[in-house]
Amino acid sequence: RLFENFISLSILQGLNYILPLVTFPYLVRVLGVEKFGLLSFATATIAYFQILTDYGFNLSATREVAINRDNKEKLNEIFSSVMIIKFGLLIISFLLLSVLVFSFEKFRQDWLVYYLSFGMVVGQVLFPVWFFQGMEKMKYITFLNVLAKVLFTIAIFIFVKQQSDYWKVPLLNSMGFISAGVLSLLIVYKNWNIGFKFVGFESILRELKEGWHIFIGTMCINFYKNNSIIILGLFTNETTVGYFYIAKKIIDILNQIAGLISQSIYPHVSILINRDISRSVKFLKKLGIFIAIYTFILGLLLLVFSPLVIHIVSGHYYEESIISLKLMAFVPMFIGINVPAVQILLSKGLGKQFSSVVLVGAILDILLNFSLVPYFSYIGSCLSVLIVELFVTVYFYVKIFNLKLQYGRLL
Repeated sequence: RLFENFISLSILQGLNYILPLVTFPYLVRVLGVEKFGLLSFATATIAYFQILTDYGFNLSATREVAINRDNKEKLNEIFSSVMIIKFGLLIISFLLLSVLVFSFEKFRQDWLVYYLSFGMVVGQVLFPVWFFQGMEKMKYITFLNVLAKVLFTIAIFIFVKQQSDYWKVPLLNSMGFISAGVLSLLIVYKNWNIGFKFVGFESILRELKEGWHIFIGTMCINFYKNNSIIILGLFTNETTVGYFYIAKKIIDILNQIAGLISQSIYPHVSILINRDISRSVKFLKKLGIFIAIYTFILGLLLLVFSPLVIHIVSGHYYEESIISLKLMAFVPMFIGINVPAVQILLSKGLGKQFSSVVLVGAILDILLNFSLVPYFSYIGSCLSVLIVELFVTVYFYVKIFNLKLQYGRLL
């Protein structure tokens, strides 16, 4: 089941990164680095609203669904409460985006790009990945999701032919997200007869409380993952952002391998760790060693072949992108080896400890970016990413060690 879920989730979640990688070289060539940088900046901005509407439910609600998967009435209550909250956060996000766009010239001059990109937030709200993860039935939605997103990826090659077509990219991406979201809701209703129902305020409040610490944690994680692009854009220009984003996008895609592994095993570990902690810890240790080995090899390959990788992706040997890729080559390793620690904290319901680690990481990221970027441009952004990810990983294991001392044998 774990292997099946991993394959299904890999296809599902990986599409959000693999398909853009397919269009990546094409868009850089057709749109140029400046317009590509604009779209990158818009995507990074919209990511904050995706974080807000997610509210950590991909972890907290997944855990609840996994525990209550045999209780249909409870599942319907969880589903309805979570979706009501997400729709409320979607409205708030749209209002915040409007304030942002019409308050600052940098956003106002390209308002269409930001509003079209917001469709990705709508699609993400509609798509209850957390439900399928908790039920460990990812295979039911994989095919339709693949079909929807592949069709809209193909559409980019058909409709984006020149630089002036840049606005069509966020439009097509949003259409893909929304189509996949609608299809997924239909599958939930058809296979489990789960849909919207009126729930009491207490149910909604409980879900808000359940997801609060994880929301803060995931918000901080994504905050410092996007900070480098936003702050670099504030101090430099869209061309520089484009150079940096080419390398950052490659790193983000590689990071998803460990992310997919983590998401696939989370429902299983959530149940196992509360039954047999020693068995689950042994499993996580083996997993951590496996992740460390393959991410270290990836890092070495990136160091050696970074010029070739950048040329394949962009069609040019951009020096700024090559340097950025070299500097961030081992970031996937730092992120990957913290998977066991994160699994233990979240599966044991220690969301507060999890959020405290990444909150410190987010603060450190802001300080580093504002300190380094004005003087070192994109190199400062790379150093910030590298230092913060290493710090967060070390801090996670410090937390685990402290918990072991406080509560007895945990590892």
